[in-house]
Amino acid sequence: MKVKKGILDILKGKFLVSGDAPKNWLFIIFASFLATIMIGSSHSADTKVHKIAALNEQVRELRSEFVDVRSDVQRLKLESKITEVLAEANLYPSETPPKKIMVKSLNTEIQ
Repeated sequence: MKVKKGILDILKGKFLVSGDAPKNWLFIIFASFLATIMIGSSHSADTKVHKIAALNEQVRELRSEFVDVRSDVQRLKLESKITEVLAEANLYPSETPPKKIMVKSLNTEIQ
């Protein structure tokens, strides 16, 4: 019977209007403040997690683009590709190989 009366008192809100109500109100306000802080912190953490996931996706895309561009550059640096591009400008590789020029220094002593 006592438990039933206690539950009815809580449901009716008697603890909010009884003699020690200011203490109860302070606790309710404090608990509400903590709950608000906790909810805000949770939302902030979720926002950061979503931002990190988006940045990781962007990093993967940029890394993939880097690999594609690097392979294109390597292909453009090939001698066959260079000769093909220069052929359009009527420039062709020499048919005679280059000759090495040897320069001999003169060791003359000046007195």
